[in-house]
Formats: sequence, C-alpha cells, structure tokens
Amino acid sequence: MKNPLDSAALNAAIEDVHRAGMPGLFAEVRDGEQVWRGAAGVADVDTGRPVTADMRHRVGSITKTFTAAAVMQQVESGQIDLDAPIGRYLPKLVPGERGEAITVRMLLNHTSGLAEYLPYAYPSLKAFPALADTGPQSLDDHRLTRFDPVELIEMGVTAPAFGAPGCTPGLYSNTNYLLLVQLLEEVTGTTAERYITRNVIERAGLQDTELPAGPHVNGPHSQLYEAWFGMIDPPRDYSVYDMSWVGPSASLTSTVTDLNRFFGKLLAGEVVSPSSLAQMQRTVPVVSQEGRTIDYGLGLHPMEGPGQGAFWGHGGTVWGGGALAMIRADGKRQMAVAVNMQRWNRLDSSGKPQPHPIDAALATLYRVAMYG
Repeated sequence: MKNPLDSAALNAAIEDVHRAGMPGLFAEVRDGEQVWRGAAGVADVDTGRPVTADMRHRVGSITKTFTAAAVMQQVESGQIDLDAPIGRYLPKLVPGERGEAITVRMLLNHTSGLAEYLPYAYPSLKAFPALADTGPQSLDDHRLTRFDPVELIEMGVTAPAFGAPGCTPGLYSNTNYLLLVQLLEEVTGTTAERYITRNVIERAGLQDTELPAGPHVNGPHSQLYEAWFGMIDPPRDYSVYDMSWVGPSASLTSTVTDLNRFFGKLLAGEVVSPSSLAQMQRTVPVVSQEGRTIDYGLGLHPMEGPGQGAFWGHGGTVWGGGALAMIRADGKRQMAVAVNMQRWNRLDSSGKPQPHPIDAALATLYRVAMYG
C-alpha cells in the first residue's frame, strides 16, 4: 500500500492508452505531498493540438457526488430527512403511492425503482440496453435542445418501473438525481446550480469547476469524440452541447486537479460532516448503465483491487467525454483521469461490446495510479 509515485511507469501507462486508440487523455495522481500530472495525445484530431493536464473537461456523473453532498448538507441542517418519502417534498413530480414509498435515500443510492429517462428523451436510443438496435441520430438532433427537467423526470416516472421502491439490486438512473436537483431547489429556495456552486464547489476551494449555463466549455479544453459503439466512424466531436439533458446530475466541467482536491476535502470531512460521509459510504448493489452490478452508496462508488484497500469516488461519461476520480479510504492516494472519446467498443454479432485495447490500457493506468 505504501508505493510512492512512479513517474516513469505513469508516463508509460498514459502513453499506452493513447497508443491503444484514445485520441487524448490527461490525469493527476497524488500520494500525500507527491503529485504527478501527465497527458498524452491530442485535444483536436484535425489540428493536432495536444492535450494538457490542466484542461477543463466535462466529467459527467462525477457531478452526482457534488449533488449528493449538497443534499447531505441539507440533511445536516434539518431541511431534508433522508428516509422521508419524496412525495412529502415533491408531490406533483412523484404522485400517489409511489411518492409515499420512494425515499430520499432511495433516490441517492438508485434503489427507487424509477426508470432511466434517456431512452425516452433520445428516440434513437429507445431500444437501450439493446445496443445493436440503437443509433446516434438523436445525439445530433439534440445538440442545442434546451430540455425541461420536469419533462425529463416525467418520462422516467411514467416509464415502466425497474422494480419496487427499495428493492435491490437497484438501477442506476439519472431520473433519481434530477429529482434530487428539484428537491434541493424546493428546500433551499434557489437554483441547484447556485446552491452547489456556493456550498460545495466554493467550500472545497475549487478554482476551475462549474455547472455550465450554455453549450460551451469555458477555458482551455479538448474536443470530445463520440463513437457510439462504432456506429459513428470516424468519431464525431460533441464538445459543444447543451447539457440540460442531464442538468446538475451530470453537467459539471472540472479539471483533474480540482477533482482530486474535491474528493480529498470530502473524505476529510470538510464538505459534509463525518456522519454524513459515513451515510454516503453505506452501499447497496445497483445495476450500472453497462449492465454490471456494482456497489453504490449515496453519490459514491467504491472500488477495490485484489488484496488492496477500498477507494471511493465516481466515474462519469457524456457524449464524447469521460472521467474517473478515486481516492483511497485513508485519503492519501488519489487519481483523476479524463478521456476525450467514448463508447469505442464495437459490437459483436450478438450485440455485445467487444473488448478493445483501450480497455486493457486504461485498466493498467488505473492500477499503476492507485496501487503503484
């Protein structure tokens, strides 16, 4: 566990991911006072502009940890009861018996049974999770669409339920976190963006992290290339995109340095109280968007290597971009990695994603970053 940072091994590992087919990626790894930052590949495949480790990046569902922290702050202040029914706060959005049965905690840990709204908002994804029957057309159609979060929630609430409220395994669903955004707005009297900015982002001292209002990433950033399982070839740039399709459940832009700082502050008890953090680390089994069963807490997800200690953090993807941030339970070792292409795996004859050299190269990078 006490492996110091090996810069040469990290440099080699990040280059290997680029060589395996990732256009560009960048990362920061911390071990106590030691810090390594690295980047490999290009931010723009047309111009050859290189990626750099200080770039801003859409970090997708890592935003959920920020949203969950904001909710836990309101739990601490007595404005939200974790085990109260969501119908008490938002009776119009989750009406009737369901509103009485689904608790705030079930939204945070994805055991509400509510369906994912995305296949209903994006018609060409309607067949999801049958990937071979999906297509990328509506990704283009909705580049600049301004979605109404209440309409998105209604899609998820009226869709066939995944299961009964509280049943496990749960289903990872953005519907849950859009409801939490509405809950935050209901109890704070301000927008979720404003509350999260003031009470989570600024409290953690993050300089390059924001919930964007428009379709552009502010500051130096990479293009974002979406392959949609080989159906977009060559992969298409989706770096300019209206993020209202996920709102403050997955729209954050940040840097690898800020992500490491945030998770460091979170595990040190400087964003939420130690008792709130303990609640966030209570996990249940949840079926991920990739169809795997994972352990999931309240906006936090643990990862363990063989014979190694637990790391806590979150991953995230948007159209074309992805990121992963993890911190060891003792707060000493940290990793944040950002990549500028998504869904690079082509489908086999049965419609399942085939392994790609990028997968193995990323797994090696994560192992070197987390365990040395």
